[in-house]
Amino acid sequence: MKTFSIEEKENIEKIIRSSKFCYVGMADENGFPYVLPMTFGYDDGVIYFHSAQEGKAIRILGKNPKVCIAFCTQPELIWQHPDVACSYRMKGKSVLCEGEVVFEEDFVEKEKILHIFMHHYSDKTFTFSVPAVNNVKIWKVEIETMCAKEFGVMRPGSISYKDQDFF
Repeated sequence: MKTFSIEEKENIEKIIRSSKFCYVGMADENGFPYVLPMTFGYDDGVIYFHSAQEGKAIRILGKNPKVCIAFCTQPELIWQHPDVACSYRMKGKSVLCEGEVVFEEDFVEKEKILHIFMHHYSDKTFTFSVPAVNNVKIWKVEIETMCAKEFGVMRPGSISYKDQDFF
């Protein structure tokens, strides 16, 4: 079983759009990692998040806005031979994105982004109250680098243990 790069932008975006949440990694002033599972919106190379106005992540991002964002499809447990422990693996696809968080403060832009966010989770059209828009912290991350992988894949020519006698 091997890991392969995914190069096509449409396939990479399909993984992002199929994800219901992602992990956002950042580093505090001492270099310690801080990772949060977050819901998100995505549109045209920009990932959007929302949060409370204050908190640990906001403090960290105020000093170091660089983030790494990880998306992953629902993994599937696979194996080459059910009786060989080291042949077990997960199969799936993942995307890693890097960029810098910019906090959006403009009311009209925040409202637009909230629609992008909600469209990721629902086909409904929503309205947002003024306090709801004012009280939410909107994060924008323009993707600077992005890579994607498909892992746990049997490709033609790969060695398969299914037909071999181990015992």
